[in-house]
Amino acid sequence: MKILFVYPRVSETFWSFRHALRVVRRKAAFPPLGALSVAAMLPASWQMRLVDLNVREMSDAELLWADYVFVSAMLAQRESTRAVVDRCRGLGVKTVGGGPLFSSCRDEFRDLDHLVIGEGEAVVGRLASDLENGVPKPLYEAGSYPSLDNVPIPRWDLIDFKDYASMSIQFSRGCPFDCEFCDIIVLNGRVPRTKPNGQVIAELDALYDRGWRGSVFIVDDNFIGNKQKVKSLLREIIAWQSVKKHRLTFFTEASVNLADDVELMNLMVAAGFNKVFLGLETPSEASLKECGKAQNLRRSLSESVCAIHAHGMAVMGGFIIGFDNDPPDIFQRQVNFIQKNGIVTAMIGLLTALPGTRLYKRLEEEGRLLFKASGNNTDVSGSLNFTPRMDRQTIIDGYKWVMSTIYSPEMYYRRILAFLKNYRPRVEVKLERNDLFTFLRSLYYLGIADLKPSREYYWKLIQEGVSKYHQSFSDMVTMAIYGYHFRRLFWSPKLSLNPGEWNWLKTDDPVE
Repeated sequence: MKILFVYPRVSETFWSFRHALRVVRRKAAFPPLGALSVAAMLPASWQMRLVDLNVREMSDAELLWADYVFVSAMLAQRESTRAVVDRCRGLGVKTVGGGPLFSSCRDEFRDLDHLVIGEGEAVVGRLASDLENGVPKPLYEAGSYPSLDNVPIPRWDLIDFKDYASMSIQFSRGCPFDCEFCDIIVLNGRVPRTKPNGQVIAELDALYDRGWRGSVFIVDDNFIGNKQKVKSLLREIIAWQSVKKHRLTFFTEASVNLADDVELMNLMVAAGFNKVFLGLETPSEASLKECGKAQNLRRSLSESVCAIHAHGMAVMGGFIIGFDNDPPDIFQRQVNFIQKNGIVTAMIGLLTALPGTRLYKRLEEEGRLLFKASGNNTDVSGSLNFTPRMDRQTIIDGYKWVMSTIYSPEMYYRRILAFLKNYRPRVEVKLERNDLFTFLRSLYYLGIADLKPSREYYWKLIQEGVSKYHQSFSDMVTMAIYGYHFRRLFWSPKLSLNPGEWNWLKTDDPVE
């Protein structure tokens, strides 16, 4: 059996990092972990190839080589997936689709030959057996959340590590919280399931033995969903790192109650974590209550961010605009919160009602749903897919203003300095040869080729970093490169703040 895995192109948004990838000379941010994991579940005797459309184009000859094309996709790959399926149909190639996109939008892909709904561990064995026997069914549904005790190591041999900025592994699935807008518990359940520690270490060994020495994204829905188990894993990662010549660095997603647990933060930093994505959502308490974000209401969000920064991890913040209870000044409040707390990577999206979520059901009952979301919550035409309480155009205009303001060169570089003042890296990062080359390329892209306002702020940042923040210099350069990407996506000089409007933001930092 010959199987071609196709990973569709991801919409250009925060997580694509397309412009930043030019600086670091990589083609994609993350590998197609789902497809590589499914490949490991199929018979080893089968011939398998993989095409990641975020890395390169695909030829008709590659499609015609395959007995079946397996398409793995998320909502943000919807448009590209449609093109792949149409292309396969035009060539008469059989298709198998799986992943969150097909679980949420199965009605849009009725022309797939075979559809897999749910987690692969529960159904791929049956699918493979039926394919071998020539009796595949049109639909395979998991029906339950499988154990992660015997998940095989992903087929890393199907990709070239040099194409990617980071590798990915998974420790757990599911989240104990039930936020109204989130589809995690719909897809993966509310009770976190974890892999055995030995399995995770084996996956790290597989990456390390194949030569990976960069960052690793642990893609869990909520890495700290089961604190007892994650602490046990972290202790083993610490021991694993201690015998390696080159330490790996990690980043992940977690809930804001991470800030309550000093032991957990210390273990994460000792294990090599230097970044964590938090769903902060909004500074409006009424909006937090509306969406059921109780874990964010039990504490000061500013103090939580400060505590995590002080322990040596940079907070990447997720924010949402468009809640029914958002006040008229929500746009200014979002900017204020992000700037004053030094949340350099602030990923702000418009509220989106995803199929299966409590939000989707509520809006459907209220007759407020308008269309299916695009999956890209920064897309002003495809994300706010319901009738909001606030005037729709006001929300869209305010959202554009927020994005353009926080990613203007002045505001972005100020935010890096605000972060560096509170950030206390605990583990020294040894710079590799590639890190030096990346820094030199950043000097060109950000310090020479960029627009004049950006260049000036970049050089002031470098000067400040060398004189005051040499321990955080690598983090600072990385953030500057991220900013290069964000500016090209979101910054419009016509929309962002004028210097005279910064009175509420004045600090004693040197970037004036």
